[in-house]
Amino acid sequence: MNSIDSHEDGRLAAERRAVERLYDAFNKHDPDLIDAAVTPDWQDIPLAPGQGPGPEGMKPVIRSVIAAFPDVRIVIHDMLQLPGKIAVRAEITGTHQGELFGIAPTGKAVSFRIHEFHALDANRVTTTWHMEDWFGLFLQLGRFPAI
Repeated sequence: MNSIDSHEDGRLAAERRAVERLYDAFNKHDPDLIDAAVTPDWQDIPLAPGQGPGPEGMKPVIRSVIAAFPDVRIVIHDMLQLPGKIAVRAEITGTHQGELFGIAPTGKAVSFRIHEFHALDANRVTTTWHMEDWFGLFLQLGRFPAI
């Protein structure tokens, strides 16, 4: 392996660690972990209702997910990578024990899929485009948020 290959391997590993740290903010119940995962001007697309920009805007979202699902886990099933880009297929699991989008706790164990695409600067995530299966989650809860 030449030095260019080892440099590239190091970059790819650093990018994977950045993405994994993003999910660790949920898994370890520590919203501040996001600061090491994303850039200060990180773009999260689309923003959740009421979510502010950057990592500071995501921290209340992480806290609300943890409050709604105290046993929340995000499990990465697939990670596809090119230099500067990572696609993730993952699953969020937890027990609905706190309010979520105005839905009172149901006590139900749930599992729903997420698909995310991350752009990276080699050390941290700069942009995340994401899609969660909220419809599947609400079906499992047997309730939908009020419109």
